[in-house]
Amino acid sequence: MKASDKSDIIIDILESLYPNPSIPLNHLNDFTFLVAVVLSAQSTDKKVNELTPSLFKEASDPFKMFQLGEMRIYSHIKQLGLSKRKAKYIARLSEIIYTNFQCKIPSNLIDLESLPGVGHKTASVVMAQAFGIPTFPVDTHIHRLSQRWGLTNGKNVVQTEKDLKRIFPKSKWNKLHLQMIFYGREYCTSKGCDGTTCKLCKTLFPNRSKGIICKKA
Repeated sequence: MKASDKSDIIIDILESLYPNPSIPLNHLNDFTFLVAVVLSAQSTDKKVNELTPSLFKEASDPFKMFQLGEMRIYSHIKQLGLSKRKAKYIARLSEIIYTNFQCKIPSNLIDLESLPGVGHKTASVVMAQAFGIPTFPVDTHIHRLSQRWGLTNGKNVVQTEKDLKRIFPKSKWNKLHLQMIFYGREYCTSKGCDGTTCKLCKTLFPNRSKGIICKKA
């Protein structure tokens, strides 16, 4: 099956399941969204959503978060993995946004990736969901699904991102990012499907009999 045929099938099925996917991280504005994405690294969205309301009630903009300070930030998020490191990142990035960007979240990858705790994936998520700029952030779910669906060789997330951008229309990138995450959590899970079980795997590869061993992100 050609890549273009695969993309059409994937888009059709994901659209039928998730026609209007919502951002899974609760937030009040672009700044709190950035903070939530940073906090979500190696943590679940559900846990982040449980902890951020009290944090955002105290500080919903870069100046207030900077003033809050590292230890107070930590007190709100200490149940998360890497919480001390994340508290340090958030305090520092808040100071930088306040000082260097006049409290406005930069809307380009270079400036976003220069912030503490903000790697390429986090910056791409903010670009896509906060500013509507087409990107295709690749998390563990998308990396896994892309291999099972024969869209990439799984060498690394950088290559997976390049392959997905080549295969899918640019206008679909931001929505597909969310749709694939939801599908990977609900249907094509790491343990619940091996490339032969879920609807999309069976549709794309009806004659596949052997499970796919995916390379980790």
